[in-house]
Amino acid sequence: MESRIRDVVQKALAELGAGDVSFAVERPADMAHGDYAVNAALVAAKGLGKTPREVAEHIVAALASAFAAVGDTAKIEIAGPGFVNITLSPECVHEAVQTLQTESNTLSGTRVMVEYTDPNPFKEMHIGHMMSNTIGESVSRLVGNAGATLARANYQGDVGPHVAKALWGMQKSGITNPSTAAEIGKAYAEGAAAYEADETAKAEIDAINQAVYRKDDAALMGLWEQGRKVSLAAFEEMYRVLGTKFDFYFFESETAAPGMALVTEGLANGVFDESEGAIIYQGEKKGLHTLVFVTSKGTPTYETKDLGLAQVKEEAWPADLSIILTANEQIGHFKVMFAALEDLRPELAQKTIHIPHGFLRLSTGKMASRTGNVITAESLINTVTEQALVKNEDKEIAGQVALAAIKYAILKQSSGSDIVFDMEKSLSLEGDSGPYLQYALVRARKILAATPGVSGTEVPALPYAIERVLIHYPSVVARALAEYAPHYVAQYLTELAASWNSFYATEQILGSDDEAYKIRIAHTFERVMSHGLTVLGIPTPKRL
Repeated sequence: MESRIRDVVQKALAELGAGDVSFAVERPADMAHGDYAVNAALVAAKGLGKTPREVAEHIVAALASAFAAVGDTAKIEIAGPGFVNITLSPECVHEAVQTLQTESNTLSGTRVMVEYTDPNPFKEMHIGHMMSNTIGESVSRLVGNAGATLARANYQGDVGPHVAKALWGMQKSGITNPSTAAEIGKAYAEGAAAYEADETAKAEIDAINQAVYRKDDAALMGLWEQGRKVSLAAFEEMYRVLGTKFDFYFFESETAAPGMALVTEGLANGVFDESEGAIIYQGEKKGLHTLVFVTSKGTPTYETKDLGLAQVKEEAWPADLSIILTANEQIGHFKVMFAALEDLRPELAQKTIHIPHGFLRLSTGKMASRTGNVITAESLINTVTEQALVKNEDKEIAGQVALAAIKYAILKQSSGSDIVFDMEKSLSLEGDSGPYLQYALVRARKILAATPGVSGTEVPALPYAIERVLIHYPSVVARALAEYAPHYVAQYLTELAASWNSFYATEQILGSDDEAYKIRIAHTFERVMSHGLTVLGIPTPKRL
């Protein structure tokens, strides 16, 4: 319906002589104002030399003419300074609910790679990585839901200063065969502290960093391989818990060499410059800042390895679109890296986008962790699960509720915002929480399970309020995909759950004269809520 309205309005504006006008077709904040509101008259009036109301009157006439024959609208009127509000006919609402599509083919034939999570071996996976995983998984599901051929990718830093710090810590502690991620994380914390406080330790760690790139110390590389293996196994367990399965794993140890080759090429072509023994990219020429791509010690920086990653990705799985999700602290890094990539491989830069996300914090302050300096993803999930067990002794369901609480808290706000996680609010069944959505779904499934035979043939004169919410789900998903913004789905589902709970509380469903009609509404609600939670990566328990 939204696309039909947009087409009619665009044609009406063209008849008035308007050029390309960007306008919104959206739901009014107040349902009493109709099912759709169009701001086209306000946007186009000045360019046409007319008042918004004059333009709105022409749009109303065009819409009335277009929809009169099929009877899809009950009311089209001008509101305020020039908004056009549209109320659909009861028959149109009913049909839209019954024929509602949850999937689309807008990206059919398109290959999309989404890179997210990106934890670093030799460190424990912390809540920042879980935030990236939650948003990235939902973006991936939105892309897949639109019919794209999808590849999930994970880029992990298995070389670099953090690895050297962990290896140094293990050597100093006499660890030759690490067996747990916590053991390695503790060694990293010790190495990181020593690097800042002790010049001797700093020199030793720098030497280890270079040795890992050279791969010429057998004992050191044996320790590196075992530490990497243990770290990656721990990550896999966390991915299983979170509900993510990656198609590609890329590692910095594999991207350093191709990245260095690109920098060497760029140095010869004037893309890069030498400065005090280092190789730099002077971003000022593009309004950015200068970054080092190769240090004076000859080791590649993150920027160089990201150049190599772009090429490695293309060789492994050529995509039409490459999406990267990281914390917003890397925005500057990616701007400079993309600028260099544009100079070196413009075809890769043009199809790669960066989606930044904020930080995840706790409302109660820092929570104790095993390394003492980070909040691990595992510790947060376990803590929330323990709290969920207080109300539900089933460990599986408590785990599903915990994931819903955490993921919804992350996804209900735009991805660029910092998130403050409040455990009590996030576990509440009273609204604005993941468990609240789960509870609404479970309640609907309980009703549907109790309907061995459906009776009642009456159809209400007016649609129920929940129907007027349901019909907007496809456009919500479409907007979430267009903006890579899952929060639109999360916020919509909260409204939908509230509408369902109101419907459930005020309407007799089983045994009513319009029982069959209401059961169809319940079926559509169950289908939409289940689909929406799946898009968000939130589990759908059978009971709560």
